[in-house]
Amino acid sequence: MARQNRPVEELFSAACDGDRGALARLLSLIERGEEEARTIGRLSYPRGGRAYTVGLTGAPGAGKSTLTSATIGHLRSMQLEVAVLAIDPSSPFTGGAILGDRVRMQDHATDPGVFIRSMATRGHLGGLSLSTPEAIRLLDAVGREWILVETVGVGQVEVEIAGKADTTVVVVNPGWGDSVQANKAGLMEIADIFVINKSDRKGTAETRRDLEQMLELSDLSHDAWTPPILTTVGTTAQGVPELWNAVLEHRQFITDHGVLEQRREFRLREELRDIVARRLHQRAREICGGDRWESLQSDVLHRQLDPWGAADQMLAGLA
Repeated sequence: MARQNRPVEELFSAACDGDRGALARLLSLIERGEEEARTIGRLSYPRGGRAYTVGLTGAPGAGKSTLTSATIGHLRSMQLEVAVLAIDPSSPFTGGAILGDRVRMQDHATDPGVFIRSMATRGHLGGLSLSTPEAIRLLDAVGREWILVETVGVGQVEVEIAGKADTTVVVVNPGWGDSVQANKAGLMEIADIFVINKSDRKGTAETRRDLEQMLELSDLSHDAWTPPILTTVGTTAQGVPELWNAVLEHRQFITDHGVLEQRREFRLREELRDIVARRLHQRAREICGGDRWESLQSDVLHRQLDPWGAADQMLAGLA
């Protein structure tokens, strides 16, 4: 029990020395999001900035987990260490991730060069948990140079991953068809690389043509980078070396053109804004008081008060 209650500073030092149990405990504290999470953030931030983050996203059933597992295998064949954050739908009962990392990527569970963690979206509608940036920073701080972030691919998460990753890989399947039309606006904005997974199935050529047409019609500059369209078969790792080469090429391109630095600056500005907003919300609620807070919300719901007026009263105590 005493080991479970180790100070955050001690856990952090142990994690930096390679203690996987300490790292797992720190990630759990980050997910809880309390004062200990702030301490972890303060310790991690000065040691960060070296890791490169690759996001894999796309519709459910695209085979992202299998492709991620194959990518891990390719990195390990080159003796590269890797960390994986698998963003899963939250349990409606516990708030925890429904899909466990052992279920998703069993082949790598015992490899000391691989660290896999499932994180919950925690009801953050369609999107990544707000703790994801801190988790990425912690993995960076303890020395993981490559971080893969695989999303569940529901709702707005495809768009949000673009704000959390340096390179975003959008995974689709042959015969994507109507889904291309339904999702193309968001996906066109975030994709640095397109992958047609399960390309041993019928419809691969048609899906490639659909994506090529979308790229031709798009007026998005992608900072002069044109997303390549690659084919893979995750179950056999076919095409995975080519996918990783494309990731490296994109990294080189955005580094040479100063885009990587711009993306990371934007990411930090957005994170700072989110932190300030959350802190102000917490402080305003404390000052306003629970009963008063609920009363103002009730007034808005019953159209007795407009939202702006209610917000002014909620924030009045901060002045």
